[in-house]
Amino acid sequence: MNTVRSMRILYLIPSLAVGGAEAQLVGLANGMAERGHEVAVAVHYSGGELEDRLDNVRLIQLHKAGRWDFPGFSIRLVRAVHSFGPDVICSFLGTPNILTAILKSFLRPARIVWSVRSSDMDLSRYGRAARFGAWLEVRLSKLADGIMVNSRAGKRHALARGMTGDAMAVVSNGFDVDRFTPDPEAGRKLRREWRIPENALLVGLVARLDPMKDHKTFLEAARAAAEQDSALHFVCVGDGPLRDELVGFSEGLSFGDRLVWAGARSDMPAVYSALDMCCLSSITEGFPNVLGEAMACGVPCVTTDVGDASFLVGDSGLVVPPRDFQALAGGIQEMAARVRSKKSGDPRTRIVEHFSLSRMVESVEFLLNKVPV
Repeated sequence: MNTVRSMRILYLIPSLAVGGAEAQLVGLANGMAERGHEVAVAVHYSGGELEDRLDNVRLIQLHKAGRWDFPGFSIRLVRAVHSFGPDVICSFLGTPNILTAILKSFLRPARIVWSVRSSDMDLSRYGRAARFGAWLEVRLSKLADGIMVNSRAGKRHALARGMTGDAMAVVSNGFDVDRFTPDPEAGRKLRREWRIPENALLVGLVARLDPMKDHKTFLEAARAAAEQDSALHFVCVGDGPLRDELVGFSEGLSFGDRLVWAGARSDMPAVYSALDMCCLSSITEGFPNVLGEAMACGVPCVTTDVGDASFLVGDSGLVVPPRDFQALAGGIQEMAARVRSKKSGDPRTRIVEHFSLSRMVESVEFLLNKVPV
């Protein structure tokens, strides 16, 4: 018998632009709506590509004018909350977490539940605003009625930073195994678009072009592996502020036609289905969505040992130290041998059994019902 009570849930996030946290929120909001809850998503900035994926979920646009639009934006947020009348406000990412804590007295009687999505971020690579925001988030964490962290590594880091642990729980990310499923024909079509030879083994890095993703280590590893295996080809999928710098760096490594810069893509199941293996070279992560999506599409992974990556891939993937291009090159070569011998395991089964979207939705639903009024 289902004893879970129906709830009105408001999710708050800066935008629904393409991103890991944003995709997880969309899946979670849709899943909660499917389970009979009344759900709304409020965004600071409208126009994100993922807005169209909301299904039976109300979209509230708060029209934030910029970083310094705090008074007017706060009034619009409070009005939206009282108009919708949520039982729970679930904030995603640092800025929404801070806002819900600061405005808590104006948001009552809704309960405030934070979602912390990162692990050991190297804030020295970002500006003062990011560092101040991280400091303030810790100081305000005691005001949250509940905190959900998407990785075990993230919880350890949050506690080490000084966040209160009294109301903190880990809910691993979940993946839509109906959407992310092997699609060989779409994969072959994309390989032809990228001019990948039929006998090539295609290694992909799917990540925004951001310092934390450490593309340079991947590119150095790719070059080292390519020197040992002429069948290896590589593709970098994603965009970001480092594009020109990274393309220039790769040109110095003389890949020739064995490296494709694919830019941002929206057809991700096809992207993963085009790959023979997926790599993650990040310096830090929480719970890497890219690995879960690739595995759901049947693609084995080689990853750096960051966040919950090792826990996610289990025995189906290979794990190497971060910032070590030689170790990553060795992992690529070993996985290439496994793929050729058809001994790369069954990564999709691991996702279906342990990290499905439905499993995550059920876990969040249970936790939200436990948050005290």
